[in-house]
Amino acid sequence: MQRFITYLLLISISVFLRFTAAAQQTDSLFLKAAIERLEHSKNYTLAVAQSMPDKKYSYRPSPEEMSFAEQLIHISGNLAWLSTSYLSGAVNPISEMDKKAISKKEVMDVVTKTYDYALQVLRQFKSTQLADTVSFFAGPLNKLQIINLLNDHQSHHRGQLLVYLRLNGIKPPAYTGW
Repeated sequence: MQRFITYLLLISISVFLRFTAAAQQTDSLFLKAAIERLEHSKNYTLAVAQSMPDKKYSYRPSPEEMSFAEQLIHISGNLAWLSTSYLSGAVNPISEMDKKAISKKEVMDVVTKTYDYALQVLRQFKSTQLADTVSFFAGPLNKLQIINLLNDHQSHHRGQLLVYLRLNGIKPPAYTGW
């Protein structure tokens, strides 16, 4: 009987270790994919930003909408806020001066700096932290959800920028995707 119990215990440990290894591999794959997706998003967002002439950075389709420049600064601000407040605990790389950027060069510099920072955070992020829960204004979220929110928010606002380009007779750059 003792042998049987020992045998069951060894099988249980073996199964547990396999599931743990599989979960860690899945978490690592998720982070790798999130980094790759953010790199592509950076490149696509900068291509969209480059497509709009400098003189049109103040364009807004209606008075209540953000301007083209404000949309890009908003994307950057959110990337920095989520990366610092919920993923890294570091100091936000976006300064008050950055938030006031209006020229094409200034805005693109802020966008580049912010994406580079968010990518650095993800590259240093440990997959064991994905399940950690944080207090978010909309309720508790785990860090995996925060990483998904990073992508979702920028995609939402970048989609608006594509419409701004079209409203100005500019064909948006081809989507780069995965």
